[in-house]
Amino acid sequence: MTPIPAQIQAIGQRFQTWLASVPILKLRASLFEESQTSLNFLTLIVSSCLIATLGLIINSTAVIIGAMIIAPLMLPLRGFAFAAVEGDIEMLGSSGKAIAIGTLLGVGFSWLTGILIGIPEFGSEVLSRTEPTLIDLLIAMAAGGISGYAKVRPELGDAIPGTAIAVALMPPLCVTGLTLSQGQWISSWGAFLLYLTNLLGINLACMLVYVLAGYTRNKNQISRTLSWSISAILIGALVIPLGFSSWQLVRQSQLNFAIRQILAQDALLGRGDIQVVDTLVLWDPLEVKLVVRAIDPITPEQVGLVEDAIRTQMGQPFTVIFDVTQSTLVQPTSAP
Repeated sequence: MTPIPAQIQAIGQRFQTWLASVPILKLRASLFEESQTSLNFLTLIVSSCLIATLGLIINSTAVIIGAMIIAPLMLPLRGFAFAAVEGDIEMLGSSGKAIAIGTLLGVGFSWLTGILIGIPEFGSEVLSRTEPTLIDLLIAMAAGGISGYAKVRPELGDAIPGTAIAVALMPPLCVTGLTLSQGQWISSWGAFLLYLTNLLGINLACMLVYVLAGYTRNKNQISRTLSWSISAILIGALVIPLGFSSWQLVRQSQLNFAIRQILAQDALLGRGDIQVVDTLVLWDPLEVKLVVRAIDPITPEQVGLVEDAIRTQMGQPFTVIFDVTQSTLVQPTSAP
């Protein structure tokens, strides 16, 4: 009877044979070519950066998606992951150089655009890229895995635009530059953290795909161990700020749900004319600003009732402020 370890090894070899449809030398040559800091790469970087930056300024999702599809940084990043697991110093240097230059150009051109245009406030497309969470890391790893898989299975090349949109690298860089141009340091750090999250998530997932495909057999074990260790350390360092952001996201969702439930309780306020337009939450200090429309004025006593209810449901006190816009019901005159 064949020992179980031998059976597992045979299954693994069949899996690697099925997954790795591109010979290693051909794959390396293709990835090495993609990892060069060529004129085409630089042109794509600048074009993608300008399109994304202008799309962010006018708050246009369609324009930003156009910049995502170009996705020039995805190419050297896949080469960097392959070089890391192979211990290929030459490709590691060329791909790392391309990523570094692309990063600097993305931040630099978006910063310059922000300085020239001088827009003081940004829309939702910018703000949504300043608070990354652990969910963003999971998205980056999933999309990075598909990107690596499409590289070793060329017939799936059509999947690349979709992964580029799912885990965009250029828009967070452009948000970093735009917010830096206006001195918004906290937003700049949040956007750059999202960029690093996507960068490392893609890298780790691509490395895993190359290992499962069997491209790393009998290679430099020390280099592979070092690359995996560095990736794991960097991912671990990201988990702390991303975990905090995720916790805040969950708490804010719970708070929004609690507020809507509280305002809907007739027994609490005894009125149904309050419509919540927006909820703004500050965590230091703990403060909730409710932008609402209401027919009748809201009294300080009613605000106190809301504060007490939130304290009971959330387990901690929040200062509640209502920003009320008076509304009037207008009905058509009755026909004679």
